[in-house]
Amino acid sequence: MGWGAATLALLAIPAAAQDAPAGLFAASNKQDLPEIVLSAGEPLGDPWVLKSGTYYEVEITSDGSQELALSGPAFFRAIWIDEIVIEGIEIRPLGLDSVEFDEAGTLELGFIAIRPGSYTLRTPQGGEIQTLQITIE
Repeated sequence: MGWGAATLALLAIPAAAQDAPAGLFAASNKQDLPEIVLSAGEPLGDPWVLKSGTYYEVEITSDGSQELALSGPAFFRAIWIDEIVIEGIEIRPLGLDSVEFDEAGTLELGFIAIRPGSYTLRTPQGGEIQTLQITIE
């Protein structure tokens, strides 16, 4: 192999490596969580146990049975939110306190669990039945 071909081969390696996701965004580090369904008087789901440093995606869907919010300021501060997708619109917030559905719809939340601890997501008007317990290890 001549010098020109060797140089081209070496230059091609970094470019190929840039195309592959690495670290926290690698496909091997991504997990899908069970969907959260917001419905009047219905439970939010079974507890989650998350691993710090893992990338998660979850769909949050409201069935439109009632105007419902999902609140969890402590949880939202313990994660790094990559994006929120609503009807194909990608939102990259610096932080989040809660989300509220005035009608039926779905959002997708992509995040990395960061701070270990115990957290709760809840519908403010739903009492204990409408809570989701979350542990980040």
